[in-house]
Amino acid sequence: MSAEFSIFELILEASLLVKLVMLILLGFSVVCWAMIFQRRQALSVAKAQLKDFEDKFWSGADLSKLYSEISVKNQIQGIESLFIAGFKEFARLRKSKINDPHTIVDSTHRAMRVALSREVDNLETHLPFMATVGSISPYIGLFGTVWGIMNSFIGLGAVQQATLSMVAPGIAEALIATAMGLFAAIPAVMAFNRFSHKVEKLENSYGNFMEEFSSILQRQSVNGPQA
Repeated sequence: MSAEFSIFELILEASLLVKLVMLILLGFSVVCWAMIFQRRQALSVAKAQLKDFEDKFWSGADLSKLYSEISVKNQIQGIESLFIAGFKEFARLRKSKINDPHTIVDSTHRAMRVALSREVDNLETHLPFMATVGSISPYIGLFGTVWGIMNSFIGLGAVQQATLSMVAPGIAEALIATAMGLFAAIPAVMAFNRFSHKVEKLENSYGNFMEEFSSILQRQSVNGPQA
């Protein structure tokens, strides 16, 4: 308890610039943790939605019925948005009496590619900020440390005899800024790496579905609409 109190005192006695640096780092940390919890929830929902949709899709359900079921939802996202984009384009081409399989596959693939790009952008929300926090927080903390140590040595220049008790508090105040920089950066880097890996896995799953769905639509364009 005394150690916590002494650290708190050091923060209060730090120079104005070092306090500002600490405040910025604390703000980064709080915002980053909020984004971490939000991204964790969003990616978990996307993974669960992917599994549920693939179970329905590969169960042999009628594609037209599946399209009608999904299209009435208030919010369509994830792999469902790829399916809606692809099937909608397929239906439009069939109504236009376009039966060339290559044309149909190319058009539906382009439509799903646009939807995929939007979904990946949504999945990557806040990840650039986490990467930025992980990259710059140690340097911001180091800047506060350098400034604090510089002020400590300037103060020592005004005294006749310097002792450890005179130097230690100023250096300790300065080093807290570096510690806070690491405190903000480490979780941000870990979360960024973990979430980037999850996004990459989801993107690969979406891409595999696009290829498989395109093959199904190509077969339907050759054999006629599904009964």
